[in-house]
Amino acid sequence: MDLLRHLRFFVSVADEGHFGKAAAALQMTQPPLSQGLRRLEQHLEVELIHRTSQGAMLTEAGRQLLPRARLLVDDADRLLAESRRIAQLSGSVRFAATTALPDRLVAACVTALRVDGAEVSTTLRPTVDLVAEVRAGVCDVAVIEHPALVDGVEAGPVVKLPRWLVVPGRHRTTTAERPTFPMLAGLRFAHPPRSANPPAFDSVRDLLRERGLDAEPLAAADDRAVLAAVAAGSSFGLTATPPTPTPGVAWMTLAPQSVALRVRVVRRADAETQADALDRVLYRERLR
Repeated sequence: MDLLRHLRFFVSVADEGHFGKAAAALQMTQPPLSQGLRRLEQHLEVELIHRTSQGAMLTEAGRQLLPRARLLVDDADRLLAESRRIAQLSGSVRFAATTALPDRLVAACVTALRVDGAEVSTTLRPTVDLVAEVRAGVCDVAVIEHPALVDGVEAGPVVKLPRWLVVPGRHRTTTAERPTFPMLAGLRFAHPPRSANPPAFDSVRDLLRERGLDAEPLAAADDRAVLAAVAAGSSFGLTATPPTPTPGVAWMTLAPQSVALRVRVVRRADAETQADALDRVLYRERLR
């Protein structure tokens, strides 16, 4: 769990004495705040807050642990402020992208961030990790998959990028005059695991079911794993990598608007310039 984030929840509720006011102070909604505080209590194995009709009251354990929690949160804020100062002085940008973003677009994003010779460090991670890293200040700006929970970070507009269906090279859909999703029955759906981004995973599974296909999922961390599973003949998948001659794999265009990859830029509050540069890159690549 993101311990620092959940300690912020605890400190804010203790300061405000009310879940609604604490959520407003943190610029988030109340349900995830309440759920996060319960996860913290479970992690620490103590009850920190009494929930009452009048508001929130510290328990005895909460009173004892609050000073230490406040110290950790304040120290983290000072650390982040100092790291941002150093980054600005060195002209560096900490960029990250979802593993669903094709290599060519990752390179285009890095190029766009190299304004005035800035040094760009790049990492590729699942969306859940990216949001947590931007929120914690470890990363300045990131391209994530949508939908995703983005509380605690600044988020830009959603952009739809082309995505293709990939199937085994000799699958019957490759020769069908009008291929349909139900024709993929019997194949597993190779896709990043649900833990990488639960909202996006559920969204694409719901889409397939609406189209008449309830395929068993197969965890595939990135495009390489997806293509390997498809080439093995037992799976199909989705990729934002344009059609490329690949042994054992066939690219298909099927319901392009529905299966499009939806992405957006998330950033720290002071990384607006970098986010604008990435928005321009994604806008040029949007699905027409």
